[in-house]
Amino acid sequence: MKLFSYLSRHRIAVLLIFALLVGQAICDLALPRFTSDLVDVGIVQSGVEHAAPEALTADSRELADVLLSPDERALLDRAYRADGQGVYRLTDEGRAERAALDDALGPVLMLAHAPAAQRQRVDQVVDQVRAGSLDADRARLMVRQDLGASGADPSIERAAVLSAAGAELQAAGVSLDDTRMAYLLRTGGVMMGFVLASGALSVLVGLVAARTGARIGHDLRQQLFERVTAFSEADVQSFSVASLITRGTNDIQQIQNMTVMLLRMVLYAPILAVGGMIMVARTDLSLSWIIGLAIACVLAVGVVLMALVVPRFKLMQKLIDRVNLVAREMITGLPVVRAFGRQGHEQARFDEASAALMRTQLFTSRALAFMMPTMMLVMSGATVLIMAFGSEAVDAGSIQPGSLIAFISYAMVIVMSFLMLGMLGFVLPRSQVAGTRIDEVLSHAVSVADAPDALAGAFCSQEGARIEFRNVSFTYPDSDRPALRDASFVAEPGSTTAIIGSTGSGKSTVISLIERFYDVSEGAVLVDGVDVRRVRLSELRAQLGYVPQRAYLFSGTMASNIAGQVSGGDGPAPVPGPGPDPDLDADSGGDGPGPAPDAAADLPRVREAARIAQAHDFIQAREGGYASEVAQGGSNVSGGQRQRIAIARALARDARALLFDDSFSALDYRTDAALRRALADRRAGVTLLIVAQRVATVLNADRIVVLDEGRVVGVGTHAQLMEDCQAYREIALSQLSADEMRGGRHE
Repeated sequence: MKLFSYLSRHRIAVLLIFALLVGQAICDLALPRFTSDLVDVGIVQSGVEHAAPEALTADSRELADVLLSPDERALLDRAYRADGQGVYRLTDEGRAERAALDDALGPVLMLAHAPAAQRQRVDQVVDQVRAGSLDADRARLMVRQDLGASGADPSIERAAVLSAAGAELQAAGVSLDDTRMAYLLRTGGVMMGFVLASGALSVLVGLVAARTGARIGHDLRQQLFERVTAFSEADVQSFSVASLITRGTNDIQQIQNMTVMLLRMVLYAPILAVGGMIMVARTDLSLSWIIGLAIACVLAVGVVLMALVVPRFKLMQKLIDRVNLVAREMITGLPVVRAFGRQGHEQARFDEASAALMRTQLFTSRALAFMMPTMMLVMSGATVLIMAFGSEAVDAGSIQPGSLIAFISYAMVIVMSFLMLGMLGFVLPRSQVAGTRIDEVLSHAVSVADAPDALAGAFCSQEGARIEFRNVSFTYPDSDRPALRDASFVAEPGSTTAIIGSTGSGKSTVISLIERFYDVSEGAVLVDGVDVRRVRLSELRAQLGYVPQRAYLFSGTMASNIAGQVSGGDGPAPVPGPGPDPDLDADSGGDGPGPAPDAAADLPRVREAARIAQAHDFIQAREGGYASEVAQGGSNVSGGQRQRIAIARALARDARALLFDDSFSALDYRTDAALRRALADRRAGVTLLIVAQRVATVLNADRIVVLDEGRVVGVGTHAQLMEDCQAYREIALSQLSADEMRGGRHE
């Protein structure tokens, strides 16, 4: 399972948590036993916890001399010393050998403090031992049988022995109230120590579990982000942007939460269950059938609810994708929505998606809400059964009250452990769905990637790049119509080549194929005579300065955007890999400038690029100049300003070819002409490839390539195409005046 595979990378943390949980279980499971001792020993037995009392009367000592073996008498001589007042006090040596003393003195004290009705029988047996007609061991056994202690439950026999030891202390003048209080305070202090230790271990478990969960979430987000930034446009669209956002946020959060729950609760449940069963076996097995019945009920309820809830978890993640998709579309297209009065329609779409998610979440929440009261009913029922049958056992003398209390506590621990394991059946499937969705992204084969034998150092020239399309055909994924068909042309080094054509003719596709946002279906795209599929993507894109059809700016400063940096909350960070902008249409690629200069270290280069792009003046006019802030997406600048900053970003690189994908559409004619003059003056030797809708923009290009429905229908200068290419002539006649059509410079 995916979740456990994530945990396998953090074995040390898991082992540490397991060790801490074992320690916590030991502390927690010790508390019911101490509670039992408080009742049975502290209250019932007045704090007397040893059969060998602190003080021994002369009568009991005399009886011990008669009934004990020579070795036991020798032990007794070492353990007790007379205080001169007819009482024998326990020595330090005796305390060191308390266990042996308990075994020896227990039966003796039971005989010494036997009930009056049986005392005569005891005296007769003692007389027989003194006369030598009865063995001491046989005498003790006989009297114990008469007292009903032989063969009794160990806890009952121990209670009888401790009761006799208490009577002996009273006979020796020791206050049992003081003994009781001392025992209660001592045992309570020990319990408090276990509680504090359990709390400290729980805090440590929570800390390690939280750090492990956060680390897993961090690693998954990093892996997912790195993977997505390597995706091509086709890869992104195969998942949808909304789904990728959900997988990177909600799905990973599900896994992170489940990891913490698994390490803190689910891993603790079997430890507690096993420990509770061991303690129950040491307490009383006669009522264990009640625990088995309660566990069966818990499992039955869990199986029924799982059958109802688990399928909804898979549906829930898809519905979250849908909500994100609708919300993203509505927010991104808010100006269009308002302009066309579609607020009501978009609100209805969002309500529909949100309501479907709400209904699914309500169903699962209600099912899980039903589980807890049901489980509490099971646990309460088990407690009632234990009390009913256990009280009979207490009345019959087969179990002590404190032991019954401990048994109830251990039974609840066992049932609660199975309840926690049952909760795993509800939460784990949803996390498993989330893990599968994340793994789908991480294991997705990138459609555009470096070839295993990719060439290194394929581009050595510092002059303009030579770009050639050789019989190129290309069809977008999930499309049955080719965007390019057998297209061939060459952009010579240092020249200006323009691509023009009607909407949907494949102009932007040409740029996308050069940047390798997609790979050709047939033919080849060559840069300096090398197929772009045979070189590393980083080296290829280092040769190219790219301005997308839709200029996108990142949050940061003017300088950081032109330098190609993305400035987050705390400072600049590298630009994501050269993947496409997911918001672009099928004919456009993304904005991936690749390696970029440092904005602060190379501000002169940034300023020079802004001057060429005709952006310097309006940047300087802003408060802060190049340090002025840019909102995400460039929402605080106009469309033309945004486009000029994007052009400056491409010019700030040492690129051998500049690719303009309809990048002058938002510029007025004056700015357009000034920008093209600056390009010609200051970027001589660099290959320019310009995709444009306006003939005026490409009028003076060295070569114009005309596309019509994906085919190259004309290549030449403006004058040549006006003579030879009907498609170009129609476009020109629709845009240019008579003077412009005669070939005059359009400035």
